[in-house]
Amino acid sequence: MLPIVTPEEMRAIDAAAPEPVDELIERAGAAVARTALRMLGGGYGRVVNVVAGKGNNGADGRAAARRLRERGVHVRIFEADACPPVLPASDLVIDAAYGTGFRGFWSPPDPNGAPVLAVDIPSGVDGLTGAAGSGVLPADRTVTFAALKPGLVLMPGSVYAGELELADIGLDVTKASAHLVQRSDVAGWVPPRTADAHKWRAAVWVVAGSMGMLGAARLASSAAQRSGAGMVRLSTPGVGSDPMAPTEVVGKALPSVGWAGDVLAGTDRFHSMVIGPGLGRSDATTLSVREVVAKVPIPLVVDGDGLFALAWSGEGASGVLRSRVAPTVLTPHDGEFSLLLGARVGADRMLAARRLAADTGAIVALKGPATIVAHPDGRVLVVTSGDERLATAGTGDVLAGLIGALLAHGVPAFEAAAAGSWIHGQAGWRGHSRGLIASDLPGFIPSVLESLE
Repeated sequence: MLPIVTPEEMRAIDAAAPEPVDELIERAGAAVARTALRMLGGGYGRVVNVVAGKGNNGADGRAAARRLRERGVHVRIFEADACPPVLPASDLVIDAAYGTGFRGFWSPPDPNGAPVLAVDIPSGVDGLTGAAGSGVLPADRTVTFAALKPGLVLMPGSVYAGELELADIGLDVTKASAHLVQRSDVAGWVPPRTADAHKWRAAVWVVAGSMGMLGAARLASSAAQRSGAGMVRLSTPGVGSDPMAPTEVVGKALPSVGWAGDVLAGTDRFHSMVIGPGLGRSDATTLSVREVVAKVPIPLVVDGDGLFALAWSGEGASGVLRSRVAPTVLTPHDGEFSLLLGARVGADRMLAARRLAADTGAIVALKGPATIVAHPDGRVLVVTSGDERLATAGTGDVLAGLIGALLAHGVPAFEAAAAGSWIHGQAGWRGHSRGLIASDLPGFIPSVLESLE
């Protein structure tokens, strides 16, 4: 995992460093120079424009400029507050104008067709939230120091940052409470199938769907199967059987109302449950959902209409969830988050997810271009493996089933939510760049899992 720290945390880390500031600037400058030389494909005879501000970010750029000159690079330095509208022709522009502490507006120069290397963060991007106005110079690559900043992994800052490179300059970031999930992390969390595996070793019960919303149940069930669940039971209240459900799914009928007791009486052989996708929002349904969520003794994923049921509980989501003894994963999008917490997500998405996790005692996977997985103790895992292909109806149902299967395999809820989100994103990458639909995703999950072995 790659550490992520806020600008405020980074300032504290800098202040606690035993090395003087000048030494840290030299290390940062050396890292920028190394990256610049790789981007240039060499040094001698190349031309680089450095846009440098007055703070430490500018000092990093000037230190890099000095090292590049030593390698035969022709370097021009432009003051950030006195740049020409269009920079003279060059092979590379280094943006060292402003760092994570910048506030206000900057009118960046036109790089004149040259690729851009940003120092620490593209100037004008908010280091905490990723927010950016029109005054940002998009970078082809950003080299950042010691730890990633939230603004580099959250939209739109992640787009402006281009390719990320994390440089170790000797600062201690071991106390970081947020991390970016990598492939190797997921490979370590997802257990292999053992030689003595059998169908009841990882059984998932999906309670989902309603008349007119049967697709949600099918998607969640199929995803759980393709993610390694040995047995998937599907129950859609009031629907005896669905002939379009995956062939291998085992159906269990539930009455249209008052079905919580039937569910709670039949969980003995199951290792996780997914509840909510497409269930509907009638009073009777929300009442049954709340009872199951409060009392079911196995790990649980609550998605879609299940989240609505929790939000409309008279005691609130936290009142229902606090009584649970088994792990719980909530998978809200921004609208569902607002229902659950009674407030909008806001610009600081990591803070928002932490607030909901602390309020409910559940693991929260706040879905978005970067999915924020928050633990009630304040830890955060950020997943950026997906892209806009997942912005289509039903992909959240797939994610719920995927996480449910990982829980059934014994993956702890925090890691299951993050691993599921990462696998979900990678499955999307394997699909068409246009026209990908949710039912395509389960078929790609096995190849993602195989790539982890």
